[in-house]
Amino acid sequence: MTPRRGRVVGWLAGTCCLLLAAGTVSAHGGSLAGGGRESITVPTWLFLSTGGAAVGASFLLASFVTDRAFIERIHDWGTPLTVSDSRAPELTARAVGLAGYVTVLAVGFVGPTTPQTNLAILLVWVGWWAGLAMTTYLVGNTWRALNPLDTIALALPSLDRAYPERVGAWPSVVGLLALIWLEVVSPLADDPRLLASAIVGYSLVTLAGAVVFGRETWFAEADPVERVFRYYGRVAPIGYDERGLRLRLPGMDLSTPRLVDGRDEVAFVVALLWGTTFDGLVTTPAWRDLTAPLVGAGLPAQALYPLALAAGFGLFLGAYWLAVRLSRRAADTYLDADTLAVRFAPPLLAIAAGYHLAHYLGYFLVLAPALWVALLSPLSDPGAVPIYDPPGWFGGVGIAAVVVGHLLAIWVAHAAAYDAFPSRLQAVRSQYPFIAVMVFYTMTSLWVVSRPEVPLPYL
Repeated sequence: MTPRRGRVVGWLAGTCCLLLAAGTVSAHGGSLAGGGRESITVPTWLFLSTGGAAVGASFLLASFVTDRAFIERIHDWGTPLTVSDSRAPELTARAVGLAGYVTVLAVGFVGPTTPQTNLAILLVWVGWWAGLAMTTYLVGNTWRALNPLDTIALALPSLDRAYPERVGAWPSVVGLLALIWLEVVSPLADDPRLLASAIVGYSLVTLAGAVVFGRETWFAEADPVERVFRYYGRVAPIGYDERGLRLRLPGMDLSTPRLVDGRDEVAFVVALLWGTTFDGLVTTPAWRDLTAPLVGAGLPAQALYPLALAAGFGLFLGAYWLAVRLSRRAADTYLDADTLAVRFAPPLLAIAAGYHLAHYLGYFLVLAPALWVALLSPLSDPGAVPIYDPPGWFGGVGIAAVVVGHLLAIWVAHAAAYDAFPSRLQAVRSQYPFIAVMVFYTMTSLWVVSRPEVPLPYL
């Protein structure tokens, strides 16, 4: 990270430091919040078809915008933000990150054992992956400055071994899927000792990689958490480019060429999208009903979740690559499939962000009062903690977040098509398959959001 960029990220991090002090979230927060999603009253077929139709209609509307200069003006619009040369915000952010890290480990090992009152559980699951992650795509990415492992790696020596180019981002893909599986099958949201132990294990692997391959290389290529936050930050209205820190329209940075580079990074984007969907899917009654015959037939319950995780990832990734190949045929272009795949993968990040917001906003609001109480007395157990009860209409916010994420993705893909193809007709035709796969993603996400939440079966 250059000194200039370090100051920029530090300034942005300084605006969100208190959010870390106040806060990763388990998708299965019902054990903490004491509740979950409720089924909608609208007929499912009408609800899903309406959501899919909204996405399809938005593509038709976007197709009428064929003025390349207008599209470029929309995406290039931005206002520079003044940043002080002082390193104080960055240093403050790093100090807050280290303090949060030490607090999680200390309270995790010696604090209260009740998950609803343990600060480590709440700080990780409510403050970080719900609270901080939401600020990443709603405001801007501050994680690199707040990341305590990055700060610790600064003080460690480096062997600077050459990172295998053929490996690329695949370790982060495997790491992300492994973290999702671990989150689902283990009681990390209920057992603070286990959570602290898992963080220690992850820290050892991460710091070892930073020592062997160099801090910048490891966090840029192999670390899944760093990549998640970096990609989410591209959706945000505040971001950094060659001109410095800028305020821009949300999601416009996703049309930047080479933002995703290679099949490995395409796979990571799809894994991020599928992972959040999988978190919600396994808490639906349909999952319980679908898997009951499989377990009854002798399939080990512990094998059920990793198999479903891998199969769903393969389905989502296969659907995307099918759309890529059909897009190439529809556009009748000389561009190969890999070029199209990396060009149109970034818009999926807007979908992932929208579903993350739908999945975790309510969870964060419900447990934010409990987090505040735990912050005031981290080593004592207050017994009962307050929770926020959202109003009945709040479920519509999640549905709106899913739809808005998909609409944003469609516009960004539309702009990317006009940048990639010389012909307007090619640009429009190339989007037909991608719109179809986006409708598939939309209806899947909306269906999960619309289902009531039940305890995880067989675990």
